[in-house]
Amino acid sequence: MSNIYGITLKSEGKIYYFNGQDLEIDKDTNVVVNTEKGIQFGKVIHKVDEKKIKISIDDMKTIERIATDEDYDNYVKNLGAASKALDKAKELVKELELDMNILDASYTLDKKQLLFNFIADERVDFRELAKRLAGIYKTRIELRQIGARDKARAISGIGCCGRTLCCSTFLTHIDSVTMNMAKNQGIALNPTKINGNCGRLLCCLSYEDEEYARCQKGMPSVGQTVKTEFGTGKVISADILKRKYKIDIDGVIKEIELGDVNCSK
Repeated sequence: MSNIYGITLKSEGKIYYFNGQDLEIDKDTNVVVNTEKGIQFGKVIHKVDEKKIKISIDDMKTIERIATDEDYDNYVKNLGAASKALDKAKELVKELELDMNILDASYTLDKKQLLFNFIADERVDFRELAKRLAGIYKTRIELRQIGARDKARAISGIGCCGRTLCCSTFLTHIDSVTMNMAKNQGIALNPTKINGNCGRLLCCLSYEDEEYARCQKGMPSVGQTVKTEFGTGKVISADILKRKYKIDIDGVIKEIELGDVNCSK
Protein backbone atom coordinates (compact mmCIF):
# COMPACT_ATOMS: atom_id res chain seq x y z
CA MET A 1 0.00 0.00 0.00
CA SER A 2 1.25 3.48 -0.89
CA ASN A 3 2.11 5.95 1.85
CA ILE A 4 0.70 9.26 0.65
CA TYR A 5 0.53 12.24 2.98
CA GLY A 6 -1.13 15.64 2.84
CA ILE A 7 1.46 18.18 3.93
CA THR A 8 1.35 21.93 4.44
CA LEU A 9 4.47 24.04 3.93
CA LYS A 10 3.16 26.99 5.92
CA SER A 11 0.73 27.53 8.77
CA GLU A 12 -2.90 27.50 7.51
CA GLY A 13 -1.48 26.97 4.02
CA LYS A 14 -2.46 24.82 1.07
CA ILE A 15 -2.13 21.05 1.46
CA TYR A 16 0.16 19.28 -1.01
CA TYR A 17 0.43 15.54 -1.55
CA PHE A 18 3.74 13.74 -1.17
CA ASN A 19 4.86 10.15 -1.54
CA GLY A 20 6.10 8.94 1.83
CA GLN A 21 7.61 5.80 0.24
CA ASP A 22 8.48 3.43 3.11
CA LEU A 23 7.97 6.02 5.85
CA GLU A 24 5.13 5.63 8.38
CA ILE A 25 4.48 9.12 9.74
CA ASP A 26 2.07 10.37 12.40
CA LYS A 27 -0.14 13.43 12.04
CA ASP A 28 1.52 16.79 12.99
CA THR A 29 5.01 15.35 12.42
CA ASN A 30 7.50 17.76 10.86
CA VAL A 31 9.12 16.48 7.68
CA VAL A 32 11.58 17.52 5.00
CA VAL A 33 10.16 17.28 1.48
CA ASN A 34 11.44 17.55 -2.05
CA THR A 35 9.49 20.16 -4.07
CA GLU A 36 9.77 21.92 -7.42
CA LYS A 37 11.35 24.83 -5.55
CA GLY A 38 13.87 22.64 -3.72
CA ILE A 39 14.09 21.10 -0.25
CA GLN A 40 11.44 22.47 2.11
CA PHE A 41 10.16 22.03 5.64
CA GLY A 42 6.57 20.93 6.18
CA LYS A 43 4.07 19.35 8.55
CA VAL A 44 1.99 16.22 7.99
CA ILE A 45 -1.74 17.01 8.13
CA HIS A 46 -3.09 13.55 7.36
CA LYS A 47 -2.48 10.31 5.56
CA VAL A 48 -4.36 10.03 2.27
CA ASP A 49 -6.06 7.18 0.44
CA GLU A 50 -4.54 7.03 -3.04
CA LYS A 51 -7.97 6.31 -4.55
CA LYS A 52 -9.40 9.58 -3.22
CA ILE A 53 -6.99 11.94 -4.96
CA LYS A 54 -6.63 12.82 -8.61
CA ILE A 55 -2.84 13.05 -8.68
CA SER A 56 -0.90 9.98 -9.77
CA ILE A 57 1.64 8.72 -7.26
CA ASP A 58 4.21 8.78 -10.07
CA ASP A 59 3.76 12.55 -10.38
CA MET A 60 4.25 13.22 -6.68
CA LYS A 61 7.37 14.57 -5.06
CA THR A 62 8.79 12.62 -2.14
CA ILE A 63 9.23 13.02 1.58
CA GLU A 64 12.95 12.97 2.15
CA ARG A 65 12.93 12.31 5.90
CA ILE A 66 11.32 13.09 9.22
CA ALA A 67 12.66 16.47 10.31
CA THR A 68 15.41 16.60 12.92
CA ASP A 69 15.91 19.25 15.60
CA GLU A 70 18.57 20.78 13.37
CA ASP A 71 16.10 20.97 10.47
CA TYR A 72 13.59 22.74 12.70
CA ASP A 73 16.19 25.22 13.94
CA ASN A 74 17.21 26.00 10.36
CA TYR A 75 13.55 26.44 9.40
CA VAL A 76 12.97 28.97 12.19
CA LYS A 77 16.16 30.85 11.26
CA ASN A 78 15.05 30.93 7.63
CA LEU A 79 11.70 32.43 8.60
CA GLY A 80 13.47 35.31 10.30
CA ALA A 81 15.92 35.76 7.43
CA ALA A 82 13.10 35.72 4.85
CA SER A 83 11.19 38.37 6.79
CA LYS A 84 14.22 40.67 6.68
CA ALA A 85 14.71 39.90 2.97
CA LEU A 86 11.08 40.88 2.34
CA ASP A 87 11.63 44.26 4.00
CA LYS A 88 14.78 44.81 1.93
CA ALA A 89 13.04 43.83 -1.30
CA LYS A 90 10.21 46.29 -0.63
CA GLU A 91 12.80 48.98 0.00
CA LEU A 92 14.51 48.24 -3.34
CA VAL A 93 11.17 48.19 -5.17
CA LYS A 94 10.50 51.70 -3.91
CA GLU A 95 14.02 52.82 -4.77
CA LEU A 96 13.78 51.42 -8.31
CA GLU A 97 10.25 52.83 -8.70
CA LEU A 98 8.80 49.50 -9.78
CA ASP A 99 5.03 49.18 -10.03
CA MET A 100 4.72 45.96 -8.05
CA ASN A 101 3.75 44.82 -4.58
CA ILE A 102 5.80 42.04 -3.02
CA LEU A 103 3.60 39.88 -0.80
CA ASP A 104 5.97 37.41 0.83
CA ALA A 105 9.41 35.85 0.81
CA SER A 106 10.59 32.36 1.68
CA TYR A 107 13.82 30.37 1.69
CA THR A 108 14.16 26.72 0.81
CA LEU A 109 15.42 24.75 3.81
CA ASP A 110 18.96 24.59 2.42
CA LYS A 111 18.83 28.35 1.53
CA LYS A 112 19.74 27.60 -2.08
CA GLN A 113 16.79 29.66 -3.27
CA LEU A 114 14.97 32.76 -2.07
CA LEU A 115 11.48 33.10 -3.55
CA PHE A 116 9.40 36.29 -3.67
CA ASN A 117 5.73 36.38 -4.68
CA PHE A 118 4.40 39.67 -6.00
CA ILE A 119 1.35 41.14 -7.68
CA ALA A 120 1.30 43.79 -10.40
CA ASP A 121 -1.25 45.13 -12.85
CA GLU A 122 1.11 44.67 -15.78
CA ARG A 123 4.36 42.90 -16.63
CA VAL A 124 7.31 44.26 -14.66
CA ASP A 125 10.98 44.37 -15.67
CA PHE A 126 12.48 43.21 -12.36
CA ARG A 127 15.92 42.22 -13.69
CA GLU A 128 17.72 44.96 -11.79
CA LEU A 129 15.84 44.07 -8.60
CA ALA A 130 16.78 40.39 -8.96
CA LYS A 131 20.39 41.33 -9.62
CA ARG A 132 20.61 43.46 -6.49
CA LEU A 133 18.91 40.85 -4.31
CA ALA A 134 21.26 38.15 -5.58
CA GLY A 135 24.21 40.38 -4.80
CA ILE A 136 23.00 40.87 -1.24
CA TYR A 137 21.89 37.34 -0.36
CA LYS A 138 24.30 35.28 -2.50
CA THR A 139 21.68 32.75 -3.51
CA ARG A 140 19.32 32.06 -6.40
CA ILE A 141 16.50 34.61 -6.54
CA GLU A 142 13.08 33.87 -7.99
CA LEU A 143 10.45 36.58 -8.39
CA ARG A 144 7.04 35.14 -9.22
CA GLN A 145 4.11 37.25 -10.35
CA ILE A 146 0.85 35.80 -9.11
CA GLY A 147 -2.78 36.52 -9.96
CA ALA A 148 -5.69 37.52 -7.76
CA ARG A 149 -6.60 33.90 -6.98
CA ASP A 150 -2.99 33.03 -6.17
CA LYS A 151 -2.81 36.09 -3.91
CA ALA A 152 -5.85 34.89 -1.97
CA ARG A 153 -4.29 31.43 -1.73
CA ALA A 154 -1.00 32.86 -0.42
CA ILE A 155 -2.60 35.23 2.10
CA SER A 156 -5.55 32.99 3.00
CA GLY A 157 -8.51 34.30 4.97
CA ILE A 158 -12.14 33.53 5.80
CA GLY A 159 -14.70 33.06 3.05
CA CYS A 160 -18.36 34.08 3.02
CA CYS A 161 -19.19 30.60 4.38
CA GLY A 162 -17.21 31.33 7.55
CA ARG A 163 -14.49 28.78 6.80
CA THR A 164 -10.87 29.14 5.70
CA LEU A 165 -10.58 29.72 1.95
CA CYS A 166 -10.73 26.54 -0.14
CA CYS A 167 -7.80 27.67 -2.31
CA SER A 168 -5.49 27.93 0.70
CA THR A 169 -6.51 24.59 2.23
CA PHE A 170 -7.58 21.60 0.15
CA LEU A 171 -7.77 22.77 -3.48
CA THR A 172 -4.75 21.50 -5.41
CA HIS A 173 -6.04 22.82 -8.72
CA ILE A 174 -8.33 25.77 -9.39
CA ASP A 175 -10.73 24.93 -12.21
CA SER A 176 -12.24 27.48 -14.54
CA VAL A 177 -15.26 29.18 -12.98
CA THR A 178 -17.82 30.88 -15.23
CA MET A 179 -20.82 33.16 -14.82
CA ASN A 180 -23.01 30.44 -16.34
CA MET A 181 -22.40 28.33 -13.24
CA ALA A 182 -24.07 30.98 -11.09
CA LYS A 183 -26.91 31.31 -13.61
CA ASN A 184 -27.43 27.53 -13.71
CA GLN A 185 -27.83 27.49 -9.93
CA GLY A 186 -30.30 30.36 -9.91
CA ILE A 187 -27.99 32.60 -7.86
CA ALA A 188 -28.53 36.36 -8.07
CA LEU A 189 -25.71 37.84 -10.16
CA ASN A 190 -24.65 40.23 -7.43
CA PRO A 191 -20.83 40.64 -7.22
CA THR A 192 -20.98 40.77 -3.45
CA LYS A 193 -22.69 37.36 -3.44
CA ILE A 194 -20.83 35.46 -6.14
CA ASN A 195 -17.30 36.88 -5.84
CA GLY A 196 -14.73 35.62 -3.35
CA ASN A 197 -12.06 37.45 -1.37
CA CYS A 198 -9.93 37.58 -4.51
CA GLY A 199 -12.58 39.54 -6.39
CA ARG A 200 -13.09 36.66 -8.81
CA LEU A 201 -16.02 34.23 -9.02
CA LEU A 202 -16.29 31.86 -6.07
CA CYS A 203 -14.44 28.59 -6.67
CA CYS A 204 -17.27 26.71 -4.95
CA LEU A 205 -19.63 27.61 -7.80
CA SER A 206 -18.00 24.77 -9.70
CA TYR A 207 -18.52 22.15 -6.99
CA GLU A 208 -22.17 21.39 -7.79
CA ASP A 209 -22.34 22.64 -11.35
CA GLU A 210 -22.42 19.13 -12.83
CA GLU A 211 -25.29 18.15 -10.53
CA TYR A 212 -27.29 21.27 -11.40
CA ALA A 213 -26.70 20.68 -15.12
CA ARG A 214 -28.02 17.12 -14.77
CA CYS A 215 -31.08 18.11 -12.76
CA GLN A 216 -31.85 21.01 -15.09
CA LYS A 217 -32.58 18.72 -18.06
CA GLY A 218 -36.14 19.36 -19.18
CA MET A 219 -36.66 22.18 -16.67
CA PRO A 220 -38.12 25.44 -18.02
CA SER A 221 -36.53 28.80 -17.21
CA VAL A 222 -38.15 31.41 -14.99
CA GLY A 223 -40.16 33.75 -17.22
CA GLN A 224 -40.72 31.12 -19.88
CA THR A 225 -44.27 30.40 -21.07
CA VAL A 226 -45.11 26.68 -20.99
CA LYS A 227 -48.05 24.41 -21.65
CA THR A 228 -49.11 22.05 -18.87
CA GLU A 229 -52.01 19.78 -17.98
CA PHE A 230 -53.47 22.75 -16.08
CA GLY A 231 -53.17 25.12 -19.01
CA THR A 232 -50.63 27.60 -20.41
CA GLY A 233 -48.81 29.89 -18.02
CA LYS A 234 -45.59 31.67 -17.15
CA VAL A 235 -42.94 30.07 -14.95
CA ILE A 236 -42.47 32.21 -11.83
CA SER A 237 -40.02 30.06 -9.85
CA ALA A 238 -38.02 26.84 -10.13
CA ASP A 239 -36.37 24.45 -7.68
CA ILE A 240 -33.78 22.75 -9.86
CA LEU A 241 -32.57 20.05 -7.46
CA LYS A 242 -36.14 18.98 -6.58
CA ARG A 243 -37.13 19.36 -10.26
CA LYS A 244 -40.20 21.40 -9.42
CA TYR A 245 -41.42 24.70 -10.80
CA LYS A 246 -44.40 27.00 -10.31
CA ILE A 247 -46.41 28.62 -13.05
CA ASP A 248 -48.95 31.45 -13.06
CA ILE A 249 -52.04 30.54 -15.08
CA ASP A 250 -54.28 33.60 -15.20
CA GLY A 251 -53.52 34.42 -11.58
CA VAL A 252 -53.72 30.83 -10.36
CA ILE A 253 -50.41 29.36 -9.12
CA LYS A 254 -49.74 25.71 -9.90
CA GLU A 255 -46.73 23.58 -8.96
CA ILE A 256 -45.39 21.08 -11.49
CA GLU A 257 -43.07 18.22 -10.52
CA LEU A 258 -40.94 16.51 -13.15
CA GLY A 259 -39.57 12.99 -13.08
CA ASP A 260 -36.25 11.94 -11.54
CA VAL A 261 -33.02 12.08 -13.58
CA ASN A 262 -30.71 10.76 -10.84
CA CYS A 263 -30.22 14.12 -9.18
CA SER A 264 -30.08 14.92 -5.45
CA LYS A 265 -33.30 15.12 -3.50
